[in-house]
Amino acid sequence: MSRLVFVLNGPNLNLLGKRQPHIYGHETLADVEADCRRTAGELGLEIRFHQSNAEHQIIDWIHEARESAAGIVINPAAFTHTSVAILDALNTCDFPVIEVHISNVHKREAFRHHSYVSLVASGVIAGFGTQGYTLALQRLARLIGETA
Repeated sequence: MSRLVFVLNGPNLNLLGKRQPHIYGHETLADVEADCRRTAGELGLEIRFHQSNAEHQIIDWIHEARESAAGIVINPAAFTHTSVAILDALNTCDFPVIEVHISNVHKREAFRHHSYVSLVASGVIAGFGTQGYTLALQRLARLIGETA
């Protein structure tokens, strides 16, 4: 069975560490990727790590993942609250999806409380900073192991 996991990041996460560090912290997306690669190696996972500000690109990566991966960790960022298209793409996947948010979206503006992605996610991690990604990979590894 595949141990490949896609880690997908939505809009503005390329500015992580520069944009609103009081909310999102000082780690960069490169720091997150390094942590994910280290954790994945410890868990025996292979990862493909991507970020895009374009909804269609994220959908294309989900389509690619459904053909070759064992799971997805996704931080859809602002697309969380708006993208039925990303939900529809994730609904085509027959593997676990873990949704990650760096901030605690439930302590923020009301519009951030709704997530289309949560409708398909096996689990949601929010408010643990960038550590949420490594927690998601740990959970995903366990879920993949249970289906092997």
